[in-house]
Amino acid sequence: MARALPPTSSGAPQVRPATEGWQQKKDAEGRPLLQFASPKRGKPPVHLADLTPEQRVEKAKELGLPGFRAGQLERHYLTRWTSDPAEMTDLPASGREELVAGLLPPLLTEVRRLDTDRGDTIKFLWKLHDGALVESVLMRYPGRITLCVSSQAGCGMNCPFCATGQAGLTRNMSAAEIVDQVVRANQVIARGELGGKRSTDQSLERVSNIVFMGMGEPLANYARVMQAVRVMTDKKHGMGMSARGITVSTVGLVPAITKLAAEDIPVTFALSLHAPDDELRDELIPVNSRWKVDEALDAARGYFERTGRRVSIEYALIKDMNDHPWRADLLAQKLNERGRGWVHVNPIPLNPTPGSIWTASEPGVQNEFVRRLNAAGIPTTLRDTRGKEIDGACGQLVATQDDQAAASVS
Repeated sequence: MARALPPTSSGAPQVRPATEGWQQKKDAEGRPLLQFASPKRGKPPVHLADLTPEQRVEKAKELGLPGFRAGQLERHYLTRWTSDPAEMTDLPASGREELVAGLLPPLLTEVRRLDTDRGDTIKFLWKLHDGALVESVLMRYPGRITLCVSSQAGCGMNCPFCATGQAGLTRNMSAAEIVDQVVRANQVIARGELGGKRSTDQSLERVSNIVFMGMGEPLANYARVMQAVRVMTDKKHGMGMSARGITVSTVGLVPAITKLAAEDIPVTFALSLHAPDDELRDELIPVNSRWKVDEALDAARGYFERTGRRVSIEYALIKDMNDHPWRADLLAQKLNERGRGWVHVNPIPLNPTPGSIWTASEPGVQNEFVRRLNAAGIPTTLRDTRGKEIDGACGQLVATQDDQAAASVS
């Protein structure tokens, strides 16, 4: 259990992070182990979404068909959400099966799904080609449909409050495995399996928003995540989604944030901060031992300066751990020191577990935290949390023993 330190100057107790029910991996010096490199495992089959448009043409030619057939195939898969050769009647029957098998190999096997919020939230458990398990969460909101995608099987960032990080990093996902989560979600929506659309809702019946907040640290799988984003946003050869509707998050991999800013793809960038002081963040977010709070905030500000896109600061409010009024004031101070109008803070109540130190702040404490930030001129919105009942909310995505058992028979 965590050790409680003496009360802070405000009288509120200070609880320190500690793992519960699992042993945190540590290096030889006793520091939380960080995994940046993906363990070597068998690679998934090469898929259309892994390739550039030019490479797709070459692949079609290798399969003995004219290059323009690749364009037909990408439209079927990326805008009509099908990989069934029987539905591709504009392709010649001769060679159609071979083309589909060569460019659209199966990537995700649905193990099971759970739904909640009157059917407006669905959590999918997927099995990858090598047996690795990942999850994604589909959510209908008024005016939009959001999919929370995974970018890694497991996670190597080892944050003590996040279920995903408990087992460490299994491997990076391919760009196509990331994209296929979106295609499969769109198939579910097209079949009418995501709740009921309100009569006043004029949004399209497909995924409109992507958040890279599922399993994994997106910027630790940088090249494949960016290939997936390019496929999602390409209006001629991809899904044609708006980059502004795609959120890429990180716990603070500073060099990768700088690299992302130079991509000229105006995605929404989110920094999972969770503490404004290094003393606590070193324990809460182990990567803070590499890049401190000020370095991460400087990189986030640099993203805004390069792209003009307002940055989101994600902040899980945890009772008596990071929700003290002085931390709200310190966060506001650090953000305002870097200018005005460049950032928005999204506090989110941590998903509570009975008897755990990892539990949501009291409502009054949450409100005071938000009030102080807003009073300091920092736009702040307490974020809605979806999927708690099915362990599909932030920090809850993990392959359990039940998942492993279900996957073994799928």
